[in-house]
Amino acid sequence: MNILIPNLGSTSLKYQIVEMPSEKVIAKGRSERVVDYREALAQIGTAGARIDAIVLKAAHAGPNYRGTFLVDDALIAAMKQFRAAAGIHNTIYLNAISIFQKEMPGVPIICAFEPEFHANRPDHARYYGVPDNWRDEGVIKYGFHGASHQFVAERVAQIVGPKSRLISCHLGGSSSVCAILDGRSIDHTMGFSPQSGLENATRPGDLDVYAVLYMMERHKWSIDDTRQILDKQSGLTGMSGIDGGDVRDLEAAAKAGSKRAELALQTFVYETKKAIGSFAAAMGGVDVITFAGGIGENAVNLRASICEGLDFLGVKLDPAKNASGPTERTLAKDDSKVALWTIQTDEEVIVARRGYRVLSALKAKAS
Repeated sequence: MNILIPNLGSTSLKYQIVEMPSEKVIAKGRSERVVDYREALAQIGTAGARIDAIVLKAAHAGPNYRGTFLVDDALIAAMKQFRAAAGIHNTIYLNAISIFQKEMPGVPIICAFEPEFHANRPDHARYYGVPDNWRDEGVIKYGFHGASHQFVAERVAQIVGPKSRLISCHLGGSSSVCAILDGRSIDHTMGFSPQSGLENATRPGDLDVYAVLYMMERHKWSIDDTRQILDKQSGLTGMSGIDGGDVRDLEAAAKAGSKRAELALQTFVYETKKAIGSFAAAMGGVDVITFAGGIGENAVNLRASICEGLDFLGVKLDPAKNASGPTERTLAKDDSKVALWTIQTDEEVIVARRGYRVLSALKAKAS
């Protein structure tokens, strides 16, 4: 079975076509500055590979869809309902579903939602201090980046064994930290929406809701005005004044003397370090800390800054190992009590496995 796995951005489309269950990648490609997804789909169509199903790494459809599901009208309605919580992500994927349905009629479409890996964490780590009827309407802590954190958890189980207290740091344009106990997510820095948690490239991370209400009332902003600011003008972008909030640009600016860029980086490091400490407390310690994503895998200085001061947990970073080596490598000194690793995450293979599982079950049911 050949499964198409598109990874959709606001102006980009990356894809893989994976043969399952062998997990062999038989085609892949990338389109940048996409104006119309139909043009990008034409590129996929010329890849020369048969496509039996499409599996999307979707973000948010509320409490009834914290897993992997065949797309139908009810699922689409749920994604529209929760678009307010994941506006950028859900808008892109709803648009893609519509296009795929028109351009590839008859090909089943599956959504593998990001909260799946976090769906079974304890209630005390999922609920907010809000009235019960809010929870009934889906206001809970979902957690995201599930495919990445799941891949890291499975890889760590292969490296150090299945039993561990793991803190997985997925750091990139969108960043989060996950507490994983014996392979199971028990807490995550993101909550109701992917906008929460650590500072992201253009999104603010955790923010007192009354600060938002205060600014809306003071400046007479509409909901759409506010959403635009929180989605596109906040986070590392807002703090540094550097459009896009790319850490490489921030590091260059800080080196050139920008105090705003330096503060943005310091804040990102501080919040990541604080998340590691809180999750170590939640698990009664930590055995492994991993770094994945564009920042986690490549930002040598930020990794060093995050690990600095964590010696009370038993963390000892080896500067030479941190500075260079293969993408997947140990970063710890030989006498470090905590294993430190960079892991090259593979969200697509997790999505492919989830989709194949659902498609196999549907096939068995039909026969």
